[in-house]
Amino acid sequence: MELMTKQGYKQTEVGLIPEDWRVEKFKDVTNAITCGVAATPKYVSESLGMPFLSASHVQKGKVVPNQIKYITKDLYGKITKNNKPEKGDILYTRVGAGIGEAGVIDFDLDFAIYVSLTLIKPKSILYNYYLKSILNSNYYKFLAKNGQFAGGGVQNLNVEVVREFPIPIPSMEEQKAIATALSDVDALITSLEQTITKKKAIKQGAMQQLLTPPHKGGKRLPGFEGEWVEKTLGEFTDLITKGTTPTSLGKQFTSEGINFIKAESINKTGNIINDKVAHIDAETHDLLGRSKMKSKDLLFTIAGVLGRVGIIREENLPANTNQAVAIIRLKKSLSLSTLFFFHVLRTRTIEKHIESISVQGAQANFSLTDVSNIPLTIPASIVEQQAIAQILSDMDAEITQLETKKEKYQAIKQGMMQELLTGKTRLI
Repeated sequence: MELMTKQGYKQTEVGLIPEDWRVEKFKDVTNAITCGVAATPKYVSESLGMPFLSASHVQKGKVVPNQIKYITKDLYGKITKNNKPEKGDILYTRVGAGIGEAGVIDFDLDFAIYVSLTLIKPKSILYNYYLKSILNSNYYKFLAKNGQFAGGGVQNLNVEVVREFPIPIPSMEEQKAIATALSDVDALITSLEQTITKKKAIKQGAMQQLLTPPHKGGKRLPGFEGEWVEKTLGEFTDLITKGTTPTSLGKQFTSEGINFIKAESINKTGNIINDKVAHIDAETHDLLGRSKMKSKDLLFTIAGVLGRVGIIREENLPANTNQAVAIIRLKKSLSLSTLFFFHVLRTRTIEKHIESISVQGAQANFSLTDVSNIPLTIPASIVEQQAIAQILSDMDAEITQLETKKEKYQAIKQGMMQELLTGKTRLI
């Protein structure tokens, strides 16, 4: 049956593309496609050797020459005799979880490459940044992952497979226009990432200052005075308990129903990720009575990844949890800010405390007694607790907003790649 094609487009092995584009094999539009040295070399000091890059140096579409190892000058000469990496060439990862990541060498540096990288030297018909964008698109990521084979127990992408990749080729003018458009979005994403990193560093500094008792060098907010109280976490709580998995009662998880929050449901920032929350039915919820949670309960992971902290809010309820998560319920008889405790339990001081006493078995774990005995020093005044918590929460909200914006731009970029790299949208 003949495929229907859009006017001005044609069907090819890479899909529907404009009639004035053509499809070539990588081997026909490159001067070289080769991988680095296979044997792990003997490393030497920087003063005695030459830079040696591997797959770890290609990150998020960029070649990042940091934390470099060095090989002897003699070995460097042998490796680079026929195909020396040069500015403008492309490095393409061929092993590991990040297989199929491409970056353009945009700096002047004499170096050799390990077998984990493929060196690609495009002919003049190809604009290197267009080629980089092609290789980093979802379609070519798919080709890379499906072109792997096991060699020596390690999955790797055969250079011969890469040479046979088909590539759509528009005019040089259009290649540059496409690459420039995608590069502009990349610049926005990079700028946001840098801002997020800066904001996180500022927040860490604020946590260190505001959550450290004044008598130990902490910075106090203006207008507050009085002693800070030093107690264990258990002395501030009415309840510290943990849940039970439904399977211990012969029950199963359901596709929908009441929330069942596991350790992996809580991310590093303390948010509960809905798509990682399991579900149980109402009968199981009642049977797992001790793990029923209330609004403003704190969650603290005690198995696997230790010390992640979350807060139960009304929208999370009803809910249960399992034995990998401790439920912490603050004393009603005391004036305490749940949000303050959420922040103070996420400090590096608490992380170090957990690391010092956690039990390392099949997986790291922390007992309820350990949780109860966590030492805390906090302001006696709930007003001061709330003021500190509000500042830190505002910082969290700003970071979350920036990360949401970054995710939006990343989604826009993926849509642009799909449109521009197939010619569905034309820039010229």
